[in-house]
Amino acid sequence: MTGLPARASCVLVLNSGSSSVKYQVLDMDGPSRAAAGLVERIGERGARLVHRTADGGERVRETSVPGHEEALRLIAEELDTDGVGPASPRLAAVGHRVVHGGPVFSEPRLIDDEVLAEIERLVPVAPLHNPGNLAGIRTARSLNPDLPQVAVFDTAFHTTMPEHAARYAIDMRTADEHRIRRYGFHGTSHAFVSRRTAGLLGRDPSEVNVIVLHLGNGASASAVAGGRCVDTSMGLTPLEGLVMGTRSGDIDPAVVFHLSRVAGMSVGEIDTLLNQRSGLLGMCGDNDMREIRRRVEEGDWAARLAFDVYVYRIKKYIGAYLAVLGRVDAVAFTAGVGENNPAVREAAVAGLEGLGITVDPELNAAPGDSARLISPQDAATAVAVVPTDEELEIATQAFALVNG
Repeated sequence: MTGLPARASCVLVLNSGSSSVKYQVLDMDGPSRAAAGLVERIGERGARLVHRTADGGERVRETSVPGHEEALRLIAEELDTDGVGPASPRLAAVGHRVVHGGPVFSEPRLIDDEVLAEIERLVPVAPLHNPGNLAGIRTARSLNPDLPQVAVFDTAFHTTMPEHAARYAIDMRTADEHRIRRYGFHGTSHAFVSRRTAGLLGRDPSEVNVIVLHLGNGASASAVAGGRCVDTSMGLTPLEGLVMGTRSGDIDPAVVFHLSRVAGMSVGEIDTLLNQRSGLLGMCGDNDMREIRRRVEEGDWAARLAFDVYVYRIKKYIGAYLAVLGRVDAVAFTAGVGENNPAVREAAVAGLEGLGITVDPELNAAPGDSARLISPQDAATAVAVVPTDEELEIATQAFALVNG
């Protein structure tokens, strides 16, 4: 590919999920994107690869993709065409998104057999995510055994939480034996956005306290004090915390026992209910905030209730983290909903004017795809919209690790 330097300045970022693999190649001399794409519906009918080149071109392949190995080989073929495949001397490393790093991994790690074994040991606490991550790692290693593979963990940024924030109040021996504690997720996003917010304020991250609201189909909040996470809304799994597209978020644990006793539901059925048939979808039948807002404008009662519950939970976490941090310099909205839905942002901070948190209606409603402030100029606490870039964060961490 033209424009790429001959030296190894590129990182291939792989996000290998249960039925899809997202990928990007980032040239860290820019940084700029040399290629990107997605293989979706792995193991299903209608599988396809969509590959995007640096100049905006697109190649689509519709083919059978039985498993992750076949998906990675298809990706490698497309990247080879662009000159940045696994065997290319331009590639410095492969950075893998790994959802759960448990208590062991607090920073990115070069992947060896020991690291791979520990990720596998964590499968019981991340059964929907770590198996796909492992499949991607194993296949990528087989494509070029000499290329450094780096694991970047969603949980790593949250390992700075103090014990009183990370612990559940259950029997300590049971908790330790089964690794039950609050881990948090979306860590690469929270790390990137908290630093970017500090930059937006013209200050060093070590000087700034930020509440980050990552609002997508999955949603989480974090309290970041001087660049270090001190609390986050997700826990042992991504189910805890904010209301999400299909997940319930915070719920009385006794609901599980009640459904078992009264409704006769199995553990698996309750798991499916809370993770896949709850949240916005469970309340109103939609998990797309754009559709929910359309229905709200038409007077749909269920959509209005779902929206109100969603933003009320966000507001509660803002208040809680204001208490945790003591001083908040900025509240940052990010991810699909946080970046693109002014109504959610406005409703989430409505009534917080007395705490110094408010948005300017015109700035909040104005479209934009760059980091920006949406609070009044004289606001005590800045409110920001900061587009997240988890792939760039993974690439940055991987590149830094392999270059010492």
